Amino acid sequence: MVNSDVMSALASRWPENKINPSLDRIKLLLDYLGNPQDGLKAIHIAGTNGKTSTSRMIERLLRSLDLRTGLYTSPHLVHPRERISIDGEPISVKNFEEVFNQVEPFLEIVDEKIPGGSVTFFEVLTAMAFVSFSDTPVDVISLEVGMGGRWDATNVLTPMVSVITPIDLDHQEYLGNTVEKIALEKTGIIKENIPVIVSNQSKDAAKIILAKAIENNSPIMREGIELDVLERSVGIGGQQLTIANPYGTHSELFLPLFGKHQASNAAVSLTAVEAFLDRQIDHDLVQEAFAEFSSPGRLQVLKRNPTIVIDAAHNPAGIKATKQGITESFQFDNLILILAFMGDKDVNQILEELKGFAQVVILTQTNSARALSVVDLAKKVKNISQFATRIESSDNSSEAIKLAIDIAKDLGNSAGIIALGSVVLAGEIGLLIKGGLNK
Repeated sequence: MVNSDVMSALASRWPENKINPSLDRIKLLLDYLGNPQDGLKAIHIAGTNGKTSTSRMIERLLRSLDLRTGLYTSPHLVHPRERISIDGEPISVKNFEEVFNQVEPFLEIVDEKIPGGSVTFFEVLTAMAFVSFSDTPVDVISLEVGMGGRWDATNVLTPMVSVITPIDLDHQEYLGNTVEKIALEKTGIIKENIPVIVSNQSKDAAKIILAKAIENNSPIMREGIELDVLERSVGIGGQQLTIANPYGTHSELFLPLFGKHQASNAAVSLTAVEAFLDRQIDHDLVQEAFAEFSSPGRLQVLKRNPTIVIDAAHNPAGIKATKQGITESFQFDNLILILAFMGDKDVNQILEELKGFAQVVILTQTNSARALSVVDLAKKVKNISQFATRIESSDNSSEAIKLAIDIAKDLGNSAGIIALGSVVLAGEIGLLIKGGLNK
């Protein structure tokens, strides 16, 4: 485990769920560090949902080309070290501490020089990522935006390709209360003359993205127009795809992930990497990369008998996509949901989306300081008629998963357990199952 002093220093920084809109702090910090981001080749990914899976797919495809890769994602499931990966592996505890020690001496200097707020938790990690990738060095990075785009700390370099995943309502208090306003923030990563690859979007988001691309003379490739999933069939353990884009067509691609949204992410990721290369990738390399792909916390099956699945969906659009994936890929006669949310999410709308979806619902809360209490969650659920046949409450995720397993055993082999509503919940349940419930 990383030194507790390092973790305490990171935790003392401005929290990442609160935007402090400015690139001044990160730019000055990177100046002191010798601008490690300069010269890095990057594919930059923004959007509301699907960013992390898409970023991971892009990195895996790039690695299949024998390129040395960096991957920066957020948030983490268990530990911040997960966010910075090189060649498919999170940086070591030793390297995490070493790179923090390179960054740390300049934090108070930047705090003093730029008024209006300290260097944020996310800005520190972003600087650490750039230092890690520069020191290695890597050939190319897959770089996920934290929140928004225009003011995001990652938006300090000019990428080789920009990617916009589906845009919907989330973080409205910082990004705006309409899809159009949020899209304006997300499209801040589109740079002049740089290709932009776009997932399926609502009409409101699509028109903003297209206008930004035209303004910047950025070649645009949009899902459903210039690129698409031509065929998709669901099978055991995943789905088989045929993907077409301006560079050609790839058929018989097995993707061991569940849900139509992951097929979309795969199409966009493949197109982004081929745009980066400006050519089609060898078909065998694509097949191998997709077949070996995993995305922790995204409809991830942790175990069988009973089947336990975790998913990090935490906004209404994400929950809707997850529901479709569950219905399509899992044949549960009895579905047991474990639900926990952050207090700043649109919980009421998420609960309406989940009404009647599961026979059994277990309400709980995570260890996060931002967590919605199980008492407040129960009050919200009580106001929704016919939410589930059976509703239980547990004080924490450990009690919740134990109760869910007991209920599943009583119901028999047709029962399945899905934990969703929070990245933190997915991380906690994952740790409990991986480590054993008695540890």
